[in-house]
Amino acid sequence: MQHTKLLDGKFKISQEKGKEYLLFLNIDRLLAPCYEAVSQPPKNKRYGGWESKPIAGHSIGHWLSAAATMYHVTKDIKLYEKIRYALEEMTYIQSFDKDGYISGFPRDCFDQVFAGDFKVGNFELGGSWVPWYSIHKIFAGLIDVYKFTGEKQAIDIVTKLADWAYDGLAPLSEEQFQKMLICEHGGMNEAFADLYLITDDERYLELAEKFFHKDVLNPLAKEEDDLEGKHANTQIPKVIGVAKLYNITGKEIYKRIASYFWEQVVQYRTYAIGGNSNREHFGPKNEEKLGVQTTETCNTYNMLKLTDYLFQWTKQARYYDFYERALFNHILASQDPDSGMKTYFVSSEPGHFKVYHSREESFWCCTGTGMENPARYNRSIFHQEEETLYINLFISAQFKSVHPMMTITQRTDFPFENQTTITIDEVPEQPFTIYLRQPNWLKVDSELFLNGEKINYQLENGYVKLVKKWKENDQLTMSLPLSLDRYIAKDDENKQAIMYGPIVLAGALGRENFPETDILSDHLALDHYPLIDVPALVTDQPFENWIEIVDKQQLIFETKPIGQPGNQSIKLKPFFNIHHERYTIYWSVMNHQEYQYYQEHEQNQKLWEQQITVDIVTPNEQQPEVEHGVSVKNSTSGYSNLVHSGWRDARDDGYFSYNMNVDPSKNMYLHVTYYGSDDTIEVQGKMMERNFSIWIDDEMLAEQSLISNQPGKLFSVNYPIPYEMVKDKNKVKVTFYADKRKIAGGVYQVQMLNA
Repeated sequence: MQHTKLLDGKFKISQEKGKEYLLFLNIDRLLAPCYEAVSQPPKNKRYGGWESKPIAGHSIGHWLSAAATMYHVTKDIKLYEKIRYALEEMTYIQSFDKDGYISGFPRDCFDQVFAGDFKVGNFELGGSWVPWYSIHKIFAGLIDVYKFTGEKQAIDIVTKLADWAYDGLAPLSEEQFQKMLICEHGGMNEAFADLYLITDDERYLELAEKFFHKDVLNPLAKEEDDLEGKHANTQIPKVIGVAKLYNITGKEIYKRIASYFWEQVVQYRTYAIGGNSNREHFGPKNEEKLGVQTTETCNTYNMLKLTDYLFQWTKQARYYDFYERALFNHILASQDPDSGMKTYFVSSEPGHFKVYHSREESFWCCTGTGMENPARYNRSIFHQEEETLYINLFISAQFKSVHPMMTITQRTDFPFENQTTITIDEVPEQPFTIYLRQPNWLKVDSELFLNGEKINYQLENGYVKLVKKWKENDQLTMSLPLSLDRYIAKDDENKQAIMYGPIVLAGALGRENFPETDILSDHLALDHYPLIDVPALVTDQPFENWIEIVDKQQLIFETKPIGQPGNQSIKLKPFFNIHHERYTIYWSVMNHQEYQYYQEHEQNQKLWEQQITVDIVTPNEQQPEVEHGVSVKNSTSGYSNLVHSGWRDARDDGYFSYNMNVDPSKNMYLHVTYYGSDDTIEVQGKMMERNFSIWIDDEMLAEQSLISNQPGKLFSVNYPIPYEMVKDKNKVKVTFYADKRKIAGGVYQVQMLNA
């Protein structure tokens, strides 16, 4: 990355916009929770959103990583000055803790863990929300500052923090350590591996290998797919960490885990734009369920990091075929080119729109990785190993190397141009090898020209291989004939996206009934905003007969009048150019007979369900539960592979509750989904019936019994809510309560409906 400079084009423009936001952010506000965590008054008030919650402090870590990387590739002195100020402040804050602790929340939760007696859940440890995940961002930020600026003060701060962690964790037994790892812990294994590489301190390598979550990683080591229902971005950093550990230790188990995991995610759980997950979780293999909360942007940031490792091991072009698709269609598309704000989820729901974070009141996880992404565009365009240079991505950039001394410039306006030109500006004395990726989306092989003359070439692992003693000003031109194609969803051949080479062409559907703003502090606030009717593409003609390009400069395409109903012609353009308007990535593509059936049986039902939903909670999923103020006592949650859904229950004088939106102007119904095989079970020698009550605020709404009501499948019950329970309210608390020796649930979904 340090050898690569972006020259022009969309990535350069996006990088500059990303830098603007890094310069805008106030270090004192980012560090405010760190001051408060050591009982000191901050210099300025905290930012809002997640920085006002127990996960606070993660954003200063992301900012440090982003600013250090951005300084490294742009040399903007203003960024360097802000980094220096942040380090001085962090050194001062760290001085208030005798052990060198620094984070955005008090250390009490860690003290409980270090004592060995602590409570843990998937997203809670010692009474705090994902503390290792949050503090990992500070570890990573300081490490990145050291790697990219050489500032020794950064390594001084982080090694004190690492020593605090090592000493605190040392007394834990293997069983206690694995129990701790149940809670999301980010890339702590990667951080300690990095520290080992920097310091040669064997303690850090020891700790990196101890952060090996057996329940998740051991099945992957056996090449067993146990990912369904797991929180996606909890797992990816664990795998990145073991990939780094393979490079350090050479242990084959680490390589096997990373390689198998990548295949399961990319081949079986990735959407057209290169992202993965629905409502933050992995679904079953080959499911491509559409929705508002698909393709969390953090996940793709991390999958690109993992992809770099696998390429380094294999030198196979297919890794950058994926990387290219995800970079252009998800990462580049996730930043608003006007404001520089970033997305959390990228909706795949037809007719929906992107939602971006606000400047000062959001600070979601994807705000943090979104800060880092623009500075990382330089990464992986080129990859050098001694006298070999790989050109992986078609982005206008210059590469300079010292060993051997060479300068190479790539000029392209891809995908608006169907070729790339490589100029050898400075050459080493000895021959060297250039590998040019020949992408998998080509329908015909590339043509290659050296100084204007067509030349033959050989392919190796998907790369054009050229070995010669190059001369100054040698010029290579490689054709990249983009063509239209269809991406067919893994779970439905009628669900299709339209591609131009690797570029997703989305339907540009305008601003009909568009919200006042799509830049928000709450990324879930517009999940149930009314959709528009999205036409199906209905034709009996071959694909190439019903779509054509109408603007080559902007890559605008248009269909024949096959959009139904109404014989509409649909405008499509690159998804990375769609902002502040409604869109569709996936279309229902069918012939006339299929469309008639669809109208009669599916379309009206789906539209009606969207219209009547006021609010929805999916148990066992972090964000839906946190955002709905989940409160629990004697409650557990899990995931059922039988019905591909999460659940929650409460037992023995226990409860769980959610705060849910209501619309007092309409009749309200609580719609609860259960598993039809649930029945009385034995728990620790006691028979417990599934008899429970459901409450709206302080009034009982209904009683429910689960006695194998509908074996083998999910079923739902609609509970009418009396008007007096919602009168003059926008929210109510919905509670599921179990008496002594009773069980409430399992509950698989909770919806608030107006019909």
